[in-house]
Amino acid sequence: MLRKRDKLVIWPVYLDTTKSRGEGRLAPKKHSVKEPALKEIQIAASELGLNPVVEAGKAYPKSWWNVSGRVLIDRKAPKSRIIQQIGKIIKKNRS
Repeated sequence: MLRKRDKLVIWPVYLDTTKSRGEGRLAPKKHSVKEPALKEIQIAASELGLNPVVEAGKAYPKSWWNVSGRVLIDRKAPKSRIIQQIGKIIKKNRS
């Protein structure tokens, strides 16, 4: 699939509190969760109205041996803000 400018890619590692910034985490620790699932990211993105599309057979380029999948969402705000909002919703849904 060619990357479209109106979509953002959200990898689970972006929100994983067990990963360091060097390993790919983009969210601050207070908005991160331990081992987020694709389904959790999809539900959070749906709550934000971002029309998520799950691609389960994809691997994050920095850890190509670990097929974790990814979620494509609509670009409606800066990526960093969307990642923080998704992290907050996942934390709220887990508690």
